[in-house]
Amino acid sequence: MKIAVLVPCYNEEAAIAKVVADFRTVLPDAVVYVYDNNSRDQTMARAAAAGAVVRSEPRQGKGNVVRRMFADIEADLYLLVDGDDTYDAAAAPAMIAQMVAEGADLLTAKRIHTQADAYRPGHVLGNKLLTGLTSWLFDVHLSDMLSGYRVFSRRFVKTFPLKAEGFAIETEFTVHAVRLMMPLAETDTHYKERPVGSVSKLNTWRDGFRILFFIAYLLREERPLMFFTAIAAVFAAVALAIGAPLVHDYLQTGLVPRLPSAVLATGLMIIAFLSSACGLILDNVTRGRWEAKRVAYLAVPGPQDLSSR
Repeated sequence: MKIAVLVPCYNEEAAIAKVVADFRTVLPDAVVYVYDNNSRDQTMARAAAAGAVVRSEPRQGKGNVVRRMFADIEADLYLLVDGDDTYDAAAAPAMIAQMVAEGADLLTAKRIHTQADAYRPGHVLGNKLLTGLTSWLFDVHLSDMLSGYRVFSRRFVKTFPLKAEGFAIETEFTVHAVRLMMPLAETDTHYKERPVGSVSKLNTWRDGFRILFFIAYLLREERPLMFFTAIAAVFAAVALAIGAPLVHDYLQTGLVPRLPSAVLATGLMIIAFLSSACGLILDNVTRGRWEAKRVAYLAVPGPQDLSSR
């Protein structure tokens, strides 16, 4: 079985050599690929010296790097890990074994940290809120949706229509797997503090809102009936709040005393009905797209089919 270790990185010269060395040690038969995303330090040189296959992706953003990796690299299993040396390389063999044994297409490493500085409180809270929201909207059963340590099957990678450009890619991984009804797995792994000289690229508020907006985008794309019905409900509620007193006055007096309000309420209710109609139409389109993606996914051998290689 051919295993590829994918390491996207940007300005990680303090950590990249150890990351490459650790994964080459625990997975001696795997090929470690480091894709540099416009680093201004010695990341590429140190990765190459450590024995990695080094390539570059000029378009900034983790999503762009992973998109390039998935397109370029051919393997049976793909292990994706951040290049900051915060994830436990020693857990990789067990993760791959679990992946194959369970026949999963996506295995996520749930981060368990023992050091306060390893996982900032703002990141912990944001992860819980965003994971909880996605779980509710898409019926996801994962504890750490934003983990940067995962194992993918070939059929996941080669049927993944990646759209995100930055850190929202972790959300897209999860939603894609859930919507195609792929078997998922999760395991606990140790999460440690960054080495000296390595700085987190994740901004709690900026990237948190980007992920939130991307969740809304995925909801519109993958569950348009829910998305547009929610919009319709808001317009309908405002229309009823404005129009109900007018209807009451009309029933009492036979007159419409506030014509502009009546026109506004009518317009808002029309928008609500149009939004509902859009949701119904787009839901049928989405079902057709889902069937095409499901057929493409099933055409690629799964992890259990590849375990004998």
